[in-house]
Amino acid sequence: MNDVLHAIRKRRSVRKFTGEPVPESSLRVILEAGRWAPSGLNNQPWKFVVITDATTRTAVAEKTKYRKVLEHAPLQIAVFLDQILSYDRTKDIQAIGACIQNMLLAAHSLGLGTVWMGEILNRREEVEGLLAVPASFELMGVIAAGHPYRKPADSERRALDELIFKRY
Repeated sequence: MNDVLHAIRKRRSVRKFTGEPVPESSLRVILEAGRWAPSGLNNQPWKFVVITDATTRTAVAEKTKYRKVLEHAPLQIAVFLDQILSYDRTKDIQAIGACIQNMLLAAHSLGLGTVWMGEILNRREEVEGLLAVPASFELMGVIAAGHPYRKPADSERRALDELIFKRY
């Protein structure tokens, strides 16, 4: 199995971190991976807010019921749709999903753990205000990242035949 397929199969959501800081070089690799995601018309509609400051991490964490996960992650990356760059909302949201997945896989390849926090979108406007982003930025998710506290467990998936609805 090649490295990409191995990473796709082995990456897991990590919700407990050691607290050790994520090196700047690793952060750059993660952001670069996001930057290279596909997007319609190559519009690259994403913007990132990198959060390492403990006070800000805690303030963001307070906006979700999964507070402890975000609070203890030494790195948070808030991912936004820049509506000024958007040309088709559905396609742009899909592109941001690809962007986030690229970042999760890049972090995994560096031995880091991540989890994609979506529940925080319930308080999207509060997070946007807290992070003082332009009105054109819409929060799409927050990635919690760091060194995993322990190796994530393996996971099961449904059989492929259960997922194929129809063939023509």
